[in-house]
Amino acid sequence: MSQLLIRNARLVNEGRIIETDVLIEDGFIAKLGSGLSDAHSDKIIDAGGNYLLPGVIDDQVHFREPGLTHKATIGSEARAAVAGGVTSFMEMPNTVPNALTQELLADKYAIAARASLANYSFFMGASNDNLDEVLRTNTADVCGIKVFMGSSTGNMLVDNEQVLDRLFKESPMLIATHCEDEATVRANMEHYKAEYGEHATAGLHPLIRNEEACLRSSSLAVELAKRHNTRLHILHISTADELALFRNDIPLTEKRITAEVCVHHLWFDSEDYATLGNLIKCNPAIKAPYHKEALLAGLLDDRLDIIATDHAPHTWAEKQQHYWQAPAGLPLAQHPLLLMLDFVKQGKLSIETLVRKMSHAPADCFQIDRRGYVREGYWADLVLVDPARPMTVAKENILYQCGWSPLEGHTFSASVTHTIVSGRLVYENGRFVTDQPGERMMFTR
Repeated sequence: MSQLLIRNARLVNEGRIIETDVLIEDGFIAKLGSGLSDAHSDKIIDAGGNYLLPGVIDDQVHFREPGLTHKATIGSEARAAVAGGVTSFMEMPNTVPNALTQELLADKYAIAARASLANYSFFMGASNDNLDEVLRTNTADVCGIKVFMGSSTGNMLVDNEQVLDRLFKESPMLIATHCEDEATVRANMEHYKAEYGEHATAGLHPLIRNEEACLRSSSLAVELAKRHNTRLHILHISTADELALFRNDIPLTEKRITAEVCVHHLWFDSEDYATLGNLIKCNPAIKAPYHKEALLAGLLDDRLDIIATDHAPHTWAEKQQHYWQAPAGLPLAQHPLLLMLDFVKQGKLSIETLVRKMSHAPADCFQIDRRGYVREGYWADLVLVDPARPMTVAKENILYQCGWSPLEGHTFSASVTHTIVSGRLVYENGRFVTDQPGERMMFTR
């Protein structure tokens, strides 16, 4: 039996902050309490009064493997995530080839079992012609079905109305959607190409992928879900306009329709294109400042349920291309916790709310087995944070394979000191302690 003891921690969990010790045995939390015995512990970590949080569960990442490994790999991006306190991730199917068959999905799980320091799950991809494959997905060991209701990176647009209706009617599990109306986006793109041509810049991005495109597509997804009582989760909400689609009068565990906001839509706004340009080009687009404020309000009043990243790395050279050619997406998986801890420092949200939205809510939303909370008998996915140790994002500490971040030069108010994944100490004070992979997440459905 292996034992790890964490002493003198300020545990943030289930709406409370308590001073406690945590005993971990063989991957699981064995005991919580003060003055726990260290007689049989293989390692003792003195938290020194720092915050101990349940590990972040990031329900939307693009780790680019297989097929796009010049941008990133499952191994490289999982390392970056773990260094930032993300202990579990759910990865998207628009790799190459797209994960549209059970065999291709199994290939990704096999890669993660060898290479991912974090716990992992992968979405099954839907297309206009693979419904039978989608319906074979195992609800107990796959996080969900991903539907692109607007085209983004890759070629997985589902725009056949009959297919969408059947998918929403027959899906055995949660459907996660990327919602942007394709016709609206294409019409806007043609208009601005005609007007600006090669003089176009990233500042046009929120005009092309505008509020109307988002609201039309999200409204359709909600209408389909209500018609068929589908378990729907809409990813990366980016507009104030969409907030009216979601309710906050019932607990998350009772909702059939849930929604997520990503850290970049809370942190950046359209004024940042002037300095960051294509580096913050993403789909859906980062929009005007009032959307950022509305999204934070929607998060705080529980119309938005989860904070995620939509981590989507591209090479520096790819991002230096002209606006029309530069791909959409930005790397974020190493820094979401620190971003939100800055919000805590600024008084924009409480640390208890941070934990609820980044750990508890993803576990509840996806019905993850024994993760997302610090409870006896649960997997030990934990992160220690020093709120008084600033950390500046710099080339030498960026761990993404792409080697860049739109946050470079920013100094965060806090630092991640330790990350524990499925009971194993993986990261400690700037170094990785083990290369043993994390665990495949399971689901209680």
